[in-house]
Amino acid sequence: QVQLVESGGGLVQPGGSLRLSCAASGFTLDYYAIGWFRQAPGKEREGGSCISSSDGSTYYADSVKGRFTISRDNAKNTIYLQMNSLKPEDTAVYYCATDFTSLGPCSLLRLWVYDAWGQGTQVTVSS
Repeated sequence: QVQLVESGGGLVQPGGSLRLSCAASGFTLDYYAIGWFRQAPGKEREGGSCISSSDGSTYYADSVKGRFTISRDNAKNTIYLQMNSLKPEDTAVYYCATDFTSLGPCSLLRLWVYDAWGQGTQVTVSS
């Protein structure tokens, strides 16, 4: 059974840091593209960062580039999102998701290609 479980969310002050984890089960994570997405209240879900299956290339949305870092631990079948210099506009529910079918670079725009999603973890940036 395919499952993705996020953890690590919480309340942090502006300028602070958090590290999110996404533990995968039922499949081998590094065989497929996987990414982090977020959805703020009243807004559409958007892509934040992803790792391609083919060569491990990473991609970031402009809004998080230089502040967030995605990484993968194959031994633990887990991906992480290190978030630094957090801003109030980063407040959202964060989801990880896997694309089991696409080849080539992972996508931050074509959310419909992602087949399996976690339940999400809340990140709130506020003083």
